[in-house]
Amino acid sequence: MPHKAADRIRNVALIGHRGCGKTSLHEAMLFEAGATNRLGAVADGSTVSDHEPDEQEREMSIGASVACFEHEGRKINLIDTPGEPSFVADAIAAMRVADAAVVVVNGVTGVEVHTERLWRRADAEGLARLVFVNMLDRERADFPRALDSLKAAFGPHVVATEIPIGAEHEVRGVIDLIDLKAFVYDGPGRDSAEEVEIPEELREQAEEYREKLMDEVAENSDELMERYLEGEEIAHEEIVTVLKSGVTAGRIFPVTCGVATRNLGTGRLLEALVEDLPSPAMRGAVAARGTGEEEIELEPDEAVSLVAYVFKTLADPYTGRVNLFRVYRGTLRSDSQVVNVTRRQKERVGQLGQPLGKELEQVSELGAGDIGAIAKLKETRAGDVLCERQEEVAFAPLDLPAPVMAFAYEPKSRGDEEKAAAAVRRLAEEDPTLDVHRDAQTGEQIIAGLTRDHVDVIVARMKRRFGVEVELHPPRVPYRESIRKAAEAHARYKKQSGGRGQFADCKIEIEPAEDGAGLEFVNKIKGASIPGSFIPAVEKGVVEAMERGTVAGYPVKDVRVRLVDGKHHDVDSSEMAFKIAGAMAFREAMEEADPVLLEPIVRLAVSCPDDVVGDVIGDLNSRRGHPLGMEPKGSMTEVKAEVPMAEVLDYAPDLRSISGGRADFSMEFDRYEEVPAHLAAKVVAAGDGAKVSA
Repeated sequence: MPHKAADRIRNVALIGHRGCGKTSLHEAMLFEAGATNRLGAVADGSTVSDHEPDEQEREMSIGASVACFEHEGRKINLIDTPGEPSFVADAIAAMRVADAAVVVVNGVTGVEVHTERLWRRADAEGLARLVFVNMLDRERADFPRALDSLKAAFGPHVVATEIPIGAEHEVRGVIDLIDLKAFVYDGPGRDSAEEVEIPEELREQAEEYREKLMDEVAENSDELMERYLEGEEIAHEEIVTVLKSGVTAGRIFPVTCGVATRNLGTGRLLEALVEDLPSPAMRGAVAARGTGEEEIELEPDEAVSLVAYVFKTLADPYTGRVNLFRVYRGTLRSDSQVVNVTRRQKERVGQLGQPLGKELEQVSELGAGDIGAIAKLKETRAGDVLCERQEEVAFAPLDLPAPVMAFAYEPKSRGDEEKAAAAVRRLAEEDPTLDVHRDAQTGEQIIAGLTRDHVDVIVARMKRRFGVEVELHPPRVPYRESIRKAAEAHARYKKQSGGRGQFADCKIEIEPAEDGAGLEFVNKIKGASIPGSFIPAVEKGVVEAMERGTVAGYPVKDVRVRLVDGKHHDVDSSEMAFKIAGAMAFREAMEEADPVLLEPIVRLAVSCPDDVVGDVIGDLNSRRGHPLGMEPKGSMTEVKAEVPMAEVLDYAPDLRSISGGRADFSMEFDRYEEVPAHLAAKVVAAGDGAKVSA
């Protein structure tokens, strides 16, 4: 079957705050378009998009889900995205490959925190936006109030193209403001809308809203404006053409409405996807990076060489990887060969597919502007670019939040270390906001996500998909030890137990070194008091002794050690003996050098609304933080501070509580500083250092 041309495709992401009904809307649109035979429900775990067991258990989307179907001769690639901030990576990736977004808003609460964040992301990606006010059958649902919150958040160009008939439990239809027609719905069945006369009590309100709509539309066409002001009747097709142009350019944001769980208004929303939102052809060229980071433009032309971008990777223990991609240029065919230009690897393409939730419908080819799936590519991951031949093409990396909720993990069963590591690596391929690594300082295996929920989902998937159970515990703070002053020590190691003995004698001087220097070992031996072949053994002994300091057993940093004298025995001396003597001398010298415990200091950048800046700074002060300043960042304020790492291991949930979920933060290691004496005593008493250096 030939592929759809770029002007007959719509790539649309459903975005919005958690709980606004995106999945129910996705389900209703599939049902209304005839892509499914029944209207599934989130509560029953029967929706197409929430097909993972943990999504059904939690009754929320965790990953993006693509559904490809046809409506009115157009191919619609509809992407249901997670609204929970813990899983925002998939929403961001979906917006990268979409041409438009339907912003779903709860009719009771209006614009919420995450709605605003996602709107800004969509704006940064240059997406056309249309709003669907959902859940209008709920108690306290209020369309005018929701519309006011949209205008307050996103500006005056947010304009209603529909208003509801009825309110709360009595909502029964919508009024189309473009043509001033009313539609009522008789149950949730397909094609259940019936055109009726506009209720008399709503006629004045409808005409008032239509006037506001026409004012916005006319502003996008001088000719239309002139005719409109002269009172001339404007045809439906003309209004729609100008409206679509304004939506594509980001100058108008139409607001539709309905009740997804009752399939009320979803048929009209499908029409809006076709009439009001742009195709890849109408959107035009998409920017990418060519040779030397030079910006290039990719026109959605199916007749030129292939460029496809992988935006999501699914890890499955049985079928292997499944990669979801968008073709930006050219045509991708089944049973062909491509080059992963990101990794410079050839890949064999088997059978292409069009997703409908977890199902894949086989297709022979996909052209420019289309979205599809490929299974079993060996090297390809999310973020990679596929071409017909090796060429310099790349896309700007996704601007993803940094994982800040870290845990150390270990398998429950001994011997499962490799199995656990393999499982978490596979899951990290799915989720670019997941950070998995071994802490070089503490030796722990670390898994870090955006929130505790994020990490819990990963742990549950490790068990369900890969059969490995792990335990989480807070990561240890990588304390260090150092010295404040110079000291010297003389150590002799002597052992005689019949036959050849062990003998080594060395004298060292130690002093603080520059920050970041580590160990500076200086050989100051004159003559042959210690043969040159034994000098490295002394240094090795010092290195081993520094792995476990004398204060609390933590590694020692930034010390200069001078080997100044010593003795040896022609028969009994050995590398082992001098290594032991070197370690003994260092430990003795460190005891006399006023040793001190150091803690890591991190730089924190907190992005928060103005009204909670004071609370954020107060909380940072309570954590021994030192604020460095503030600066505006769009509608938010960024607070920068230095804080001891030990004080922010649990910062993510606390910040969420302080800000009502409206703040984000990132942190990076800065330096080490001395631990205050009263706190150092507690660290020493805890005695974790021996574990760290083990």
